Amino acid sequence: MGRGALPADDPGKEDRKMKMAFMIWSAVAIVLIVIGAMAYRSETPAGFYSNYGPPEVRDVHGYNQAVARMWWTAALLFEAIGGLLLKVRQNSPLVILPVLLTVAWAIGLLLAYHRIEAKYRAD
Repeated sequence: MGRGALPADDPGKEDRKMKMAFMIWSAVAIVLIVIGAMAYRSETPAGFYSNYGPPEVRDVHGYNQAVARMWWTAALLFEAIGGLLLKVRQNSPLVILPVLLTVAWAIGLLLAYHRIEAKYRAD
């Protein structure tokens, strides 16, 4: 191969990149599962926002179970969205689909937490 010549395209390179992206995506889903497990086992109300303390709740055990189920459901949905990375080619216009679904997922996660907080908040 001379100077300036391009190497032959490796047909499996794109698949390897998408599989690596899915592995990283799956690692994030595992972190979400661990967060859920920590919330489930916590004896104090589990927090959600980083700069906002956990709310005062009337049933700590029920609240923490609900927050844990929320995180576990979020992890499963996140993994399902990530599964699209294995089906979509890197330069396809459909690659925007996981991005848009992740935005909807994040909004849904916030709404789910606010419903849990409203249900268990001590008045």
